[in-house]
Amino acid sequence: MITYQKDEEISYEEYREFLTRTDLGSQYPKERFKERVTKSLNNRSIGITARNEAGMLVGIAFALTDFSYFLFLTDLGVDRDYVKKGIGTELMKRIQDEAGGEDDITVVTISNDEAYDFYRKVGLETADCLFWKCCKKWTSRTVE
Repeated sequence: MITYQKDEEISYEEYREFLTRTDLGSQYPKERFKERVTKSLNNRSIGITARNEAGMLVGIAFALTDFSYFLFLTDLGVDRDYVKKGIGTELMKRIQDEAGGEDDITVVTISNDEAYDFYRKVGLETADCLFWKCCKKWTSRTVE
């Protein structure tokens, strides 16, 4: 059984260990990794966690939102052993509901290629109107 919790505090150590069991870790740059992840954990608008019956972190959804119009999904990850069990879909639903619901909240995210099918499955669309500028210091890495 999976349990979900809103705005649970997660330590850097637990989150880093979780990243080793997901494909999410590749989205973070190498530069100042611990400092930046710690800031991210402390400054999100909304966070939803998923834990298995033993209490192990198996999924997360973090976002920034204005609670009126937009939700920027910054992180969505599921432990590789729990993929395709509905956890990612449930995390998406819960985080959008917490921000204000699908009638009012537009979800935006930047995705890696491997997650395109998932985001399409949960109803997100791609568009040419999305603009972004990556930070200057961004060396790719895999969290191990």
